[in-house]
Amino acid sequence: MNLTCRKELQFTGRLVMIGFGCIGQGVLPLLFRHIDMSPGQITLLSAGCDGADIARAFGVEARQQALTAGNLRSVLQPMLGRGDFLLNVSVEVSSTALIELSRECGALYLDTCIEPWSGAYIDGRSAPAARTNYALREAALALRGRGDDEAPTAVLTHGANPGLVSHFVKQALLDVAAATGASAPPPRDREGWARLARDLGVRVIHIAERDTQTGSRRKALGEFVNTWSVHGFVSEGRQPAELGWGSHEHTLPPQARQHETGSGAAIYLARPGAATRVRTWTPQAGPQLGYLITHGEAISIADWLTLGPPGCPQYRPTVHYAYHPCDDALLSLHELAGRNWRLQERQRVLKDEIDAGGDELGVLLMGHARNAYWYGSNLSIGQARALAPYNSATSLQVTAAVMAGVVWALQNPRRGVVEPEDLPYDQILALCRPYLGQLVGAFSAWAPLQDRGWLFEEDIDRSDPWQFGNFLVS
Repeated sequence: MNLTCRKELQFTGRLVMIGFGCIGQGVLPLLFRHIDMSPGQITLLSAGCDGADIARAFGVEARQQALTAGNLRSVLQPMLGRGDFLLNVSVEVSSTALIELSRECGALYLDTCIEPWSGAYIDGRSAPAARTNYALREAALALRGRGDDEAPTAVLTHGANPGLVSHFVKQALLDVAAATGASAPPPRDREGWARLARDLGVRVIHIAERDTQTGSRRKALGEFVNTWSVHGFVSEGRQPAELGWGSHEHTLPPQARQHETGSGAAIYLARPGAATRVRTWTPQAGPQLGYLITHGEAISIADWLTLGPPGCPQYRPTVHYAYHPCDDALLSLHELAGRNWRLQERQRVLKDEIDAGGDELGVLLMGHARNAYWYGSNLSIGQARALAPYNSATSLQVTAAVMAGVVWALQNPRRGVVEPEDLPYDQILALCRPYLGQLVGAFSAWAPLQDRGWLFEEDIDRSDPWQFGNFLVS
């Protein structure tokens, strides 16, 4: 495959990238590969100095500049105008503040996660509900409705997950329809996708991921090691566990809380996601335990696939992330929990030292006539390095989706605030496909009741295998 591919479009404005960690470094070559622009059009802003050599290699200006509520406007306003692009791949910088400023300046925007200002995730003075992704999403969506037909495009949460996996869900629904004799043209709107999911009998959707990458140097005591942003992972791991709450569910799980405002599409648990495990399945790993880490897609996919009034839906699937991180990150989480969620003194992102493994990221649709279907990317570290520089298997699944979202936004510059579900799944997958290794679609007979109760008695609901209580481990 020739990946010195044709440029998707020409861009004549300025692009300001906030954050230049593993995702910023990995997406830069993809932007140059797919968008016709010069290094002089790009400015990188980062609180740290990581990646300075990569910026120099591309001839791009990099400034070490932390953004705060106090300096956001003075720093960014001179750098943004009509038709420019603000690409946010940072942490601890308010997404809503950035979207508001971008809109005022006439600039386009994309992020990979809706972030608050620094410290908000762990502010014990705030109620747990205020620290959820549900609350962050509601605040971002509240920016809609102010002339969005003409407002600059602002794409929310378009990395791998959230982001790419929403397009996986649509393709998976079409695959299940074809396999069960219910094949029809792809739905044209939100209600059509929800009706398709309902008619197929999809009860539960997991974003089921297994990271098997290993490094030449193992985790040390007092160190947090991960294959992507340590601060990003720890932040979301310390948030309350969250999941889209299905209309088929009989009973709320222990420590569950419901939201009093907004879409009502999700609930949260009064406990951190990094302390909450669930049963799940991927084709390569088979049955496994994953962490129910909060992610925006659990809420947006559930909301998108809702039929009927939000408070009493006729149909909605249960949706959540089920993440098995790499071995060193798993050990790091265990140590973090033992420290009562106080971050280790040292942090390290595995990148150049990764010597084996890959990332298996997909969506697991359950409850339909074929039981379970996983669709997604199986990407090895060797494939990732051959496909794009400065990437691991984990980062490339993210950076490909960031690139695709930027391209789409530039081609559709007046769409206002949009989520991944609002974008055309086929166009996004076409842009991402060359970077995803093997795209796998696999049916499975696995269910959360498989092999249960043979060693010890368990409290399970045999009348309905797809109840959340059957998935929940701890």
